[in-house]
Amino acid sequence: MNNSKIIHTDQLVRPEKGRIFRISGWILRILFGAVFVFSGFVKAIDPLGSTYKIADYLAAMGLENLSPIALIAAIALSALELAIGLMLISGVKVKLSGIIALLFMLVMTPLTLWIALTNPVSDCGCFGDAILLSNWATFWKNIVLLIISIAIIYLNTYHRAYLKPSITWALIAVYIIIPVTLSLISLQHLPFIDFRPYKIGNYLPKLMEIPEDAEVDQYKTTFIYEKNGVQQQFDESNYPWNDSTWTFVDQTSVLVKQGYVPPIHDFSITTMDGDDITDIVLSTQQVYLVIMYDLLKTDTQNIPQIQQLHQKAINEGAQIYALTGSLEEDIINFKETNNLTIDFCTTDPITLKTIVRANPGIVELKEGTVVNKCNANDLHKLINTKTNN
Repeated sequence: MNNSKIIHTDQLVRPEKGRIFRISGWILRILFGAVFVFSGFVKAIDPLGSTYKIADYLAAMGLENLSPIALIAAIALSALELAIGLMLISGVKVKLSGIIALLFMLVMTPLTLWIALTNPVSDCGCFGDAILLSNWATFWKNIVLLIISIAIIYLNTYHRAYLKPSITWALIAVYIIIPVTLSLISLQHLPFIDFRPYKIGNYLPKLMEIPEDAEVDQYKTTFIYEKNGVQQQFDESNYPWNDSTWTFVDQTSVLVKQGYVPPIHDFSITTMDGDDITDIVLSTQQVYLVIMYDLLKTDTQNIPQIQQLHQKAINEGAQIYALTGSLEEDIINFKETNNLTIDFCTTDPITLKTIVRANPGIVELKEGTVVNKCNANDLHKLINTKTNN
């Protein structure tokens, strides 16, 4: 008869020390899990935003051919982060989730170091549009998370499971289903929370203003002069501008500190004739903007509803424009193919992706204030809404 007993690691140390280790592990799991839950959630409710960011990374790496999988990768990334975070917070499969978290950080930390060094994108997108971090801040954040993940695995020895295996795996399934469901709903409609400056209620002209006392860009200028066949560099304080014995050769300016950048700094609307009508649109009593950033990728199933919106605008005395970043020949072909009579204007496609996470998407403005936004899938609600001017 085997009388051997299983001895837990925390029985090999003093009870008070084992308790401290358990509490420490719990605190670290909460901290790490909270970061991952937040990161996964903001990605899950804005899958297109994550898709655009992943596509930017792929382009920077010369892997544009992988762009078609960017959406799947975005949804998978949000599901992985949210699931890891919830598992750690709830204490479900701590060893497994800790190992996955460590592997995740071992991949992401070198990646964010490369991003910080080469700066292929200005923002990593790790917290979507909710919190914008510099690339170096993201790297150091990942260093901290990497250390915590190692500590979680070590302290897991003192963790005590409290759920049956069947319940544990059921919870893990729920943790994965939640972010995937959020992403799919957001794709069909719009993100549940809009963190961008074009959200409903915002007055766009105000967000485009630059205060009079705003900090301006600061540059370091280097002047190159030549004398007796020898070139020498000077700065703005000592360059020999009034010494005729020196001959000017060249100058370079490097941005050392960026000044104030308004929340909206790249919004403009240009007609097909080349006229800038941005100010006109932002001062119009009521205007509908049909956003189609790339006509070659636009879903055309709701084109009949867009035509109905055009008629609604005419009936209300409102203006309506379709905004796209596509080429003129693509615009002409798209209008002819879909029998669209709406006037098209051009806007930077990146700006259009920021304005609304849909292609097509609709934005309603009243004298520059965003009063409504929707995916074209929900256009029937806007069409059936009575407008009070």
